[in-house]
Order: sequence, then structure tokens, then C-alpha cells
Amino acid sequence: MTEQVTTTENSAASDAPAVAEATPAPTPKRVARPRPAAMTLTSTAVQRVRELLDKRGKPSAGIRIGVRTKGCSGLSYTLEFADAPGPMDEKVEQDGVTVLIDPKAAMFIFGTEMDYVEEKLQSGFQFRNPNEKGRCGCGESFHV
Repeated sequence: MTEQVTTTENSAASDAPAVAEATPAPTPKRVARPRPAAMTLTSTAVQRVRELLDKRGKPSAGIRIGVRTKGCSGLSYTLEFADAPGPMDEKVEQDGVTVLIDPKAAMFIFGTEMDYVEEKLQSGFQFRNPNEKGRCGCGESFHV
């Protein structure tokens, strides 16, 4: 036995406004903003890194910056030539120079400016790190 349901046009249900199916509003596409560089280099630092890479005498992927436990305050910067980038290295390219940041050091280095300074009695790279909470008296090490 089959039941048949019939509706009439004059029923009370037809007096109610028709409910339209809601279609989800299209979500606007998020515009990806450029990711800020992990660190920046001054023009003198770029020039000095380029000189060091040219004097090395063999192809290099750039220089690698790291941090190690050393000194009065606990941490010290390290620089070395990089033959190839590591799988997790943070890569910073500026003015034709590539700087690789060791993944273990990344959280200590983000936002740092690297400079090269020549003075009467010494010359070398200096790091202006906004994450530093202090430095030792000799300037060899820092802590965050």
C-alpha cells in the first residue's frame, strides 16, 4: 500500500515566506605580505662578506651565522663559510650576498643588524641584536 500526500495551494504553510537556502559568502583571499628578513646587513658588512667570499678561492653558498655557548654572558656569535645551505637554514640574501642562519641560532638572531667596523686597534663584525638583554664587559658574549 502506498501513501500519497497532496498539498493544496491554499494551505497555511504556503502563506509563510519561502526560506532560501543560504549560500556561504565567498571568503576573501588573504594577500600574503612579504616575510621580513631574519636579519639585515649594512653596506660595509655586505662589502666585507663579499671580499671574504672572493678571497676564499672556492665556491661558497655564503656565510653561516650561528650561536654557541661561550663567554661571560653565555652566548657568542659564530661565522663560517658555508659550502651548501643546510636543510633548515634561514636564508637571507641582500645585495648579492647570501647569509645562512643556523636553525639553532635563529631564535636568538631574528631582527639583528650585522655591521662591519674598522677602528684604530680592531676591526670586525658587530651585531646589533634587539633580543639581547645584556653583554659582558669585553663585548665577546651576550645573553637573551
